Amino acid sequence: MKSIIYTPVGVCSKFMELEADENQIITNAKVIGGCNGNLKGICSLIIGMDIDTAAKKMCGIHCGSKPTSCPDQMSTALRKLQALYSKNDDKQ
Repeated sequence: MKSIIYTPVGVCSKFMELEADENQIITNAKVIGGCNGNLKGICSLIIGMDIDTAAKKMCGIHCGSKPTSCPDQMSTALRKLQALYSKNDDKQ
C-alpha cells in the first residue's frame, strides 16, 4: 500500500490524499477544499480504478479559463503516486 498527500496548484482545493494497493488500484481518495460535492463524487468514482486509467481520464481537464482543474491536479497527484511504485521496481 502506497499513499501520497499532494498540494494542488492553481485550483480551489487545498490538498489531496490518495492511496493505492500493490496492484496500483486506488483504495482511498480524499480532497480538502474545492467543490465539495463534485470532488466527493470523483473520489468515489476512482476508488477501485487503476491509477493509470484514472489519471488518463482526468488529465487535461480545465476549470473555466484556468489552465488546470481539480481533476487535472488529481491526475498529477496520481502520477506521483504511480511513480512511488516505479521507484520500488527499480530497487528490485
